[in-house]
Amino acid sequence: MKFARRSGLTVFAAFVITVAPTPFARAQDSFVSAAQRQFDGGDYTGAVNTLRSGIGTKSQNAEAYYWLCRSFYELREFDNAISNCEQAVQYAPQHSDYHMWLGRAYGEKAEQESSFLVARKVKHEFEEAVRLNPRNIPARRDLAEFDAEAPWIVGGSKDAAKQQVDAIATLDPVQGHLARAQFWADEKRVDSADAECRMALAAKPADPNVYFEVADFYAALSRAPELKSAVDGAAALRPNDPRLTFYRGVENFLAGVVAQAEQNLKSYLASTPDRSDWPSHASAREWLGRLYESEGKRPEAAEEYRAALQLEPKRASARDRLKKLEQGAK
Repeated sequence: MKFARRSGLTVFAAFVITVAPTPFARAQDSFVSAAQRQFDGGDYTGAVNTLRSGIGTKSQNAEAYYWLCRSFYELREFDNAISNCEQAVQYAPQHSDYHMWLGRAYGEKAEQESSFLVARKVKHEFEEAVRLNPRNIPARRDLAEFDAEAPWIVGGSKDAAKQQVDAIATLDPVQGHLARAQFWADEKRVDSADAECRMALAAKPADPNVYFEVADFYAALSRAPELKSAVDGAAALRPNDPRLTFYRGVENFLAGVVAQAEQNLKSYLASTPDRSDWPSHASAREWLGRLYESEGKRPEAAEEYRAALQLEPKRASARDRLKKLEQGAK
């Protein structure tokens, strides 16, 4: 059971707390800003070092602990992410985003350990994030996905998920379409999910992340024409977005343009950090494996599948493809 999304497509920067900062807190601004720049550049270890050096032993700087949480989350060190998000929540308990990211960190730990005990904490933090800021759509989407996918014993509820989807649609119709598409996809109702994706695109949103999310849906279905349409929409809004090389690579592969696909996927791996709000490097590796497998290059395909599993050990699709490949070689 999947309790948290690593595939969210928006970077959620912390908003500035309006309480007047103490002189000590003001002194921290420079090191937090420096760490954020490192984080944005994909240097998560550097961000951790900067933040730890700046915090000292007596700081109650919630924002610094939040960015430590975010950095450890990207490093997939989820115990450290949890402990730092717990600190952020302790020092700024009214901050919705801090609770949301604590819920996400708990979610990854719950998935790693198949822990119902931790999973209950996931729902609590998502609910708290929504309670503190009812307009926090990312938190509502996380809560909706949890409710839709989690077993009832840890608080999952299809009806509760539908209520969140309806609330999201009231706040933002396009996000409502995406949330409903996710719900129908989880229910294996592909036609209904497809209809919601088409309505999201028909609204001509100005946010390229909407197009990328729809692109993920069509890539999973191996539907090249619809994928191309979504990627073209994102490119029109943000032609230099680094994610485009990944989606163009997938599009090329599905369309049979193998050489261009390989070039784009390798370029994505070489030029971008592995971050939770972008297509994962494990996904790019798996697509390369599929590409090589289609060319009959079994050793190269197996190498890419293993690389994907090294990055994401629970990536079931890569594991299944590798197993099938190895069985066929016997």
